[in-house]
Amino acid sequence: MSETFEINAELREETGKAASRRMRRLTGRIPAVLYGGGKQPVPVMLVGKDLEHSLENEAFYSHVLTFKVGRRTEQAILKDLQRHPARNEIMHADFLRVSDDVKIKVNIPIHFLNEETCTGVKMDGGIIQHQATDLEIQCLPGDMPEFIEVDMADVPVGGIIHISDIKLPPGIESVALSQGGDHDLAIASVLARRGGVDEDLEQDEQETAEGEAEAEDTDGAEEEQ
Repeated sequence: MSETFEINAELREETGKAASRRMRRLTGRIPAVLYGGGKQPVPVMLVGKDLEHSLENEAFYSHVLTFKVGRRTEQAILKDLQRHPARNEIMHADFLRVSDDVKIKVNIPIHFLNEETCTGVKMDGGIIQHQATDLEIQCLPGDMPEFIEVDMADVPVGGIIHISDIKLPPGIESVALSQGGDHDLAIASVLARRGGVDEDLEQDEQETAEGEAEAEDTDGAEEEQ
C-alpha cells in the first residue's frame, strides 16, 4: 500500500438528525464518528468537499487512514458510508480505529482481469456476469491489500469462479470461507447468450432474407404500376 491518506476532523458538539442537517446545509461539513479500539466513540465532522475528493480514489476504501482530531492522531479505516437515496449526497461516515497487532474485517474491491480475452467470451460469445464487486476479508491492518485480482482468461461458457478459486495474498483470509464450505459463494460467471450463438446467427440470416424478399416484392409492385 504505497498511497497515504490523511483525514482532518473537528470535534462535533451537537448530535442528532436536526443538528446534522444544519451542519451539512450551513457549513458543508459531514457528520461522522470514530469508534472502536476499546475507546469511547468520538463524534466528529469533516469538510464535505475534502471527503468527496478522497472517495474518488478507490484506494481510500482499502487503506489505513491517518485520522487527526485536533492534536490527536489515530489510525483508522472507513467502515461505513451513508448517502442520500435520491441525491447520492454523503449523509454520515463511520471510521473504525485499528491497531497494528489486531486483525480487522474489511471489504476489498475486486479487479477482474482479462475479460475481453476470456475464453468463454472470445471463443463462444458468452457474457461475463459479476456476482460480487468486493470481498470481505480478515487480516492485520499492515497486510490489507488495495484490491483483489480475479483472472477471467480461462473461464469457459458455463464456468463459475467461487471465492475458493481466488488466490489470496499471504495473511489474508476470506470471512465467508471461514464460516464453512457452504459459504463458498460465486464471484463471477460466464453465461451463454440467450438462444446460443448459432441460433442468433440463424435469426439474423432469416431476418436478412425476409428483408430482401420484401424489397423484391416492393420492386415488383412498382414495376407493375
